[in-house]
Formats: sequence, structure tokens, C-alpha cells
Amino acid sequence: MMLSVRFRKRLSDAFTLDVDFAVPAGVTILFGASGSGKTTVLRGIAGLTRPDAGRIAVQDIPLFDSAADIDIPVPQRKVGYVAQHLALFPHLTVHGNVEYGISRVDRYRRAERAQMILASFKIAHLSGRKPGEISGGEQQRTALARALATDPRVLLLDEPLSALDYATQTHIMDDLRTWISERAVPVVYVTHAHREVFALGERVIVLGGGRVQAQGIPHDVLDAPARHALAIIAGFENVFEATVLSSRADWGTMSCRVAGTTTEVEVPFSGAEPGAPIRLAVRAGDILVAGAEPHALSARNVLEGVIGSLHRQGPTIVAHVIAGPSFEVHLTPGACESLSLAQGRPVWLVIKTYSWRVVV
Repeated sequence: MMLSVRFRKRLSDAFTLDVDFAVPAGVTILFGASGSGKTTVLRGIAGLTRPDAGRIAVQDIPLFDSAADIDIPVPQRKVGYVAQHLALFPHLTVHGNVEYGISRVDRYRRAERAQMILASFKIAHLSGRKPGEISGGEQQRTALARALATDPRVLLLDEPLSALDYATQTHIMDDLRTWISERAVPVVYVTHAHREVFALGERVIVLGGGRVQAQGIPHDVLDAPARHALAIIAGFENVFEATVLSSRADWGTMSCRVAGTTTEVEVPFSGAEPGAPIRLAVRAGDILVAGAEPHALSARNVLEGVIGSLHRQGPTIVAHVIAGPSFEVHLTPGACESLSLAQGRPVWLVIKTYSWRVVV
């Protein structure tokens, strides 16, 4: 089963969404910054938003074709769609919400299919309760079950787990992965979470500025971004201008100086000549912090600095450390406590050579 999408829609005077991609069976992550057009693409596939021009087809059967004046109504598309805001009917039970999605099936088969999908998502025991009487994770399972009970040809998921805690996300991802593995349907999954990309995604498409910026397997696209804008989208919080000082192709490394500082770092060899300007990127979670100067390490970059600020962001402590340039570093609360970290405290940053990425 293959979903092909060619989609053009002007959303404002300054922004036009213009994308062209194909999605095979399995999970394809649609990734990008807020406002890049991800949800609009999903709504176009579902039939909730009409493109200005283009063609959307499943196995070459058109759902929308502007040239041929085809626009299949939403109920006939057989597209399952779970939005971030679940839109469960509060007056219906869990079972009733799932049955609602398959109202055209005869009564006996409808009840049987609803119960089967509720069981597969481990909420059959909640079938008689209403959404207000169950947890957020159980509501999310209900919304997924309602979409999947229709036996969709295409499944669209728009940040379905963003409001849930880590443990609940993990359990639902396990159940969702099982359902997907048993069916050869294209799944387009919108998320901002890198964890979900790598846990579920077989492919990733990155949107930026209304266009497809990159696509491929998650490791190649997000762990080794080739461009500056993509590095930002892919979660590299630290991006610096730098100059190549020397290179050792035989070692696979280069020595670089971060612009505007005396800070020198060793990074992977990129083929750039000494004196060439480059950009370097490193994730905040790939930087280690030491409370005393470390010795005899394999890591080649040990930078002395001072804590500029600390603040909590969900389960993470975000530290800004001045070590020549300012680095953003992500830590656990336990690490902060054990190192007695506070604003103004001297620290050492430890960065492995291959934690750096060279981008353009």
C-alpha cells in the first residue's frame, strides 16, 4: 500500500505549503518546527482541508485530484485520523465512541469489532465508562481504537501522545507498534518528540518553510543533519560558527576554533581545508558536566566554564554554561543535586569528538 501526496495550498500572503512525497506501508514521521505545515498536510489527506492544487492517492486511487476535479468526501476516504485534541463524545461510553466510527457496519459486527479493538488496546474493561471517568492515557487509547476500528487504508496521527507522561507513552507506543506491524498500511505520524521518531519511525520527512527539507531513515536525517536549519529542527540546541585550524584525514578529525572565542574543539573530519569557515552542532543531551577537572578521558573536548543559569523544563534541568561560547546542557535533577550545581559555579564540559556534527 502506497500513499502519494502532492499538495499545494496558500495559507497566507507570506506562506505557501508545497510538498510532494510518497509514504509506503509502515510508519513515516512528519517532523518539523511549529507552523511548518504538518497538520495542514494531514488534514488535506483526510479531506478536512482542500488543497489549492495537487493530487492525493492511495495505491493510485485518487482521494483528491485538482486536475481531474476529484475530491472524495471524508467518510468515503477510509482514512483514520487521531488529532492532538481527541474530540471524544462525552455523552457516549468508551464502547459507544468506538462504535460511532463504524456506524455503517451492521449492529452485530459493529459491536464485535469494537470489543476486539478495545481488547487489543487493553481497555475492554472500560467499555461502559464515559471519557470523563477515565484517565488521559485511557482516553488516548479510546481515540486510537475509534480510528483503527474503521480498518483504515491510511492512518494519520497528529501528536497523539504529547499530553501523556513517559510511562503511558511507552505502553501506548508498544500497542500501536503491534497493531501497525500486523497491517500493511501507510501511517503518517506527526510529532515534535525525538523519542517517538526513533521508537516508531521507519522513515522521516522533515518540513521547513512549507517544503520538504529532507527525508530518509531517522538516523541519517536527524542524527547527521547536513544543513543548519535542519540541525535546529532535529534538536541540536547548540550551533556555532567556527574556523578550521587543522585536519587529520588519517585520524578522521579536525581541530576548529569557535568564532569570537579562543575555544578550540576536535570534531569529525569533513574534508574542509584549514582556514575554511564551517558550522558545528551538538545536542544539549550529548554534553557531560563534571564538577572537577577530569583527567585521562577518551573524550577529546574538555572545556572549563561556569554555570550562567539553571532552570527546570519538565523533567529536565536546562543549564547554560559559559565556556567560551554559551552552551545549553540538559541534566537530570539528580545530577544537578549530586554536583551541587548553582549559578556561578565552575564546571567542566566533556564532549566526545563524534558528538559534534558539521553542518552547512
